[in-house]
Amino acid sequence: MTFSVSTNSPDEWKVVTSAISTLVDEATFEANVEGLLFRGMDPSHVALIDIHWPNSAFQKFQCNDSIKFGVRIDEFSKLLRRGDKKDTVEVSIGENSTLVIRIKNGYSREYKMRLIESSSGSTPLPKLNFNSRVVLSSSTLDRVFSDIQVVSEYITLGSEQTKIVFTGKGDSGEANITLDQSSEGLEDITVKESSSATYSLDYLSRMIKAIGSTGGSVIAEYSTKMPLRLEFRVANIGRIHFYLAPRVQD
Repeated sequence: MTFSVSTNSPDEWKVVTSAISTLVDEATFEANVEGLLFRGMDPSHVALIDIHWPNSAFQKFQCNDSIKFGVRIDEFSKLLRRGDKKDTVEVSIGENSTLVIRIKNGYSREYKMRLIESSSGSTPLPKLNFNSRVVLSSSTLDRVFSDIQVVSEYITLGSEQTKIVFTGKGDSGEANITLDQSSEGLEDITVKESSSATYSLDYLSRMIKAIGSTGGSVIAEYSTKMPLRLEFRVANIGRIHFYLAPRVQD
């Protein structure tokens, strides 16, 4: 069994581990000839993350079989943070159930981290049909979440043909933000049917901050009282999907 991958920078790994850490403490990666995959759900079963990192996005990718390996995300992240932006990072499976991380750029470091037992089975993706699709810059979405979070723990997304309205209500008051096709930061909106659904701002804020400015544009897809899917396309990684269940209101 061979698994060895390299990236030109630790930044890609940092984004991936940061995204995963918003939902889980331990991660089981799956690798095959096509790339590196991760899918996991938070303990409360409210949110799910799905990552596809294709082999073409790596500087070097070697994997001759389908394998799984589990890590504690905080330990993995701690080692990756030792790398600077211009460092090459090589990650491979070593002997005695260890993950080997080599960081080098004239100054070489090698870490060996003990793997944890991989969780069995794969988390299925929800089968959803979305009536609303909105494309926004990640900075705009982060700003919207922050502005609504001042008054509310939840955010309602309401879309019509040419606009999307973000609403939050709390004990102290209410906030409303409207973006239409002339608004800066709203890049596209497609609405098959007017939609409205409410989601946890705590989860959403953690998701957007984990990807940060590396996310570029964010695609948000949802339908009335149905889960939300956020899609981030990250340079040198591929796609990262978050799914978030709607708030159930009486």
